[in-house]
Amino acid sequence: MSGAALITGGTRGIGLGVALQLAQSGFDLLLNGMREANQVSEVVKTLKEHNVRVDYCQADVSTAQGREKLVSYVKEKFTTLNVLINNAGVAPLKRNDLLEMTEESYDRVMTINLKGPFFLTQQIARYMVEQKKSDPGYRGCIVNVGSVSATMVSTPRGQYCISKAGMGMMTQLFAVRLGEHGIPVYEVRPGVIETDMTAAVMEKYQKLRDQGLFVEPRLGVPSDIGQAVVALAQGSFPYATGNVIMVDGGLTIARL
Repeated sequence: MSGAALITGGTRGIGLGVALQLAQSGFDLLLNGMREANQVSEVVKTLKEHNVRVDYCQADVSTAQGREKLVSYVKEKFTTLNVLINNAGVAPLKRNDLLEMTEESYDRVMTINLKGPFFLTQQIARYMVEQKKSDPGYRGCIVNVGSVSATMVSTPRGQYCISKAGMGMMTQLFAVRLGEHGIPVYEVRPGVIETDMTAAVMEKYQKLRDQGLFVEPRLGVPSDIGQAVVALAQGSFPYATGNVIMVDGGLTIARL
């Protein structure tokens, strides 16, 4: 299956890795982010080299106005939308002790990482159901990009862990609600991936890698996540809605 995919946070890091893999597989793309269009023009140009359509919509999906702008863009510019990838997310601005976490920091992370994706998914899901009703042959799916932090505790960034744990339940909720319409919902759960989000603590993870933290002795890269998303978007995991695909190099395997 190919078609059109919307990727939030799709111009850098994991989102860009996903976009590249989807473009190589023939998917048209609508990228969403916070930067001005001229700041992502080179990214768009590179993706277009794969002979697919690539559009960009600047919108803050953590706000109702931003989500409405993005959904309106989808409906006006794309005749159909087959895949939603909820990838946009942030880490805390500062890693504080759990006993010192502020409400401001908590609210910021939860709004961007969980509230925004939830209500964007709600709107896009309605649109997908409409498409399915008008075209029984329509195929769609939703992929949430979570994190091993959904189950692995990191007390200096507890709000991030809580947001990703919430995304795990969000995946199951929408999987159940959309099951009758044949629209699967999945979560891809990355481990430690080399991106700008992890750059500040990369030296720490490189040391832990050398000490055997990962079963596969390397850090992840965005294309690892991209390949998993493509498999889901193409329908290669039928009869598996609501499931979590771990892409963590064996990080979460319990070992003695």
